[in-house]
Amino acid sequence: MAKEKFERSKPHVNVGTIGHVDHGKTTLTAALTRVCAEVYGGTAVAFDGIDNAPEERERGITIATSHVEYDSPTRHYAHVDCPGHADYVKNMITGAAQMDGAILVCGATDGPMPQTREHILLSRQVGVPYIVVFLNKADLLAEDCGGVDSEEYEEMLELVEMEIREILEQYEFPGDDTPIIPGSALMALNGQDEHGLGTTAVAKLVETLDSYIPEPERAVDGAFLMPIEDVFSIAGRGTVVTGRVERGIVNVGDEVELIGIRETTTTTCTGVEMFRKLLDEGRAGENIGALLRGTKRDDVERGQVMAKPGSIKPHTVFDCEVYVLSKDEGGRHTPFFKGYRPQFYFRTTDVTGSCELPEGTEMVMPGDNVAMHVTLIAPIAMEEGLRFAIREGGRTVGAGVVSKIVE
Repeated sequence: MAKEKFERSKPHVNVGTIGHVDHGKTTLTAALTRVCAEVYGGTAVAFDGIDNAPEERERGITIATSHVEYDSPTRHYAHVDCPGHADYVKNMITGAAQMDGAILVCGATDGPMPQTREHILLSRQVGVPYIVVFLNKADLLAEDCGGVDSEEYEEMLELVEMEIREILEQYEFPGDDTPIIPGSALMALNGQDEHGLGTTAVAKLVETLDSYIPEPERAVDGAFLMPIEDVFSIAGRGTVVTGRVERGIVNVGDEVELIGIRETTTTTCTGVEMFRKLLDEGRAGENIGALLRGTKRDDVERGQVMAKPGSIKPHTVFDCEVYVLSKDEGGRHTPFFKGYRPQFYFRTTDVTGSCELPEGTEMVMPGDNVAMHVTLIAPIAMEEGLRFAIREGGRTVGAGVVSKIVE
């Protein structure tokens, strides 16, 4: 069967389900595909098709993730769901599945549980910008309370809502303004809708995703940035740097900054070529060579970035969230302690850095995730949300994301 062509007519938004084990993330994922397929077209995916998620390897880390897609009237959603808690931790830290917004699934019967809190914290650390809450199993709560119209049901729902809003506030999400939708993913998956808790609630969730999560900025609309992979000297022309444009556009004649590793310098891009053809511009996603005016071969090196002036700064001290590879993933066999000095691989180069662990944490075991405070020996062009690998002599032993820039 021929692969169907991907329709690019609607804006594309990446979302995912997060929340405590057995609160109904996978059931809701399946329900979303069913409800959207029935109302807006597309293909419904059964629970089993999502639950036995294939394992993927992202930067040497084994992560089980399911990817489904569904459409609303105005958007195309790509949705990730993970089977186990460890998969969420790895997924969010490596950015294997970047989320423009997350759907926090919380069982109305249990209320917030340890992983509910942990996933909200992780969302904050890795820079998930928006969270929408689906209060699942509302039908079971209603049964326990003597019906949807009972005062007890109203009160219990309100209590759970308040608890969730408090945790969101704690981690700097707008708790008071976060949409919370009570419903039953299982009812929706089975095509039921008593008291509007099934298909209606899930349809309302989709409408909420449309209205609450803004359309993400496309890479090409960002401020120009290209990590430098290689530097050449061309006789009679000058110095050429090559790399893949990460975001934005560079035009011939634009001023650019070279940032990281050493003092920041400013130069002018006097030519752009791709596949040995001369172009007027280089765009996000393209592999280009850029000719730099008056820049010597020794003034620039791999690991720096070429960027729009003033758009990104070099930093050496930052807080981050890190996942340490397990022994089975080819990581360390032994724990590490404070004062650990590995290499941090940002974009195209390694920089040595020393690690401070949180108070009360003496050591970090392979397979753990941990918040660390890092000081690099050389500056790197850095923003919150930037991903990196931790390496020892070229071998990856961890993955991380910058959660806060210190200096």
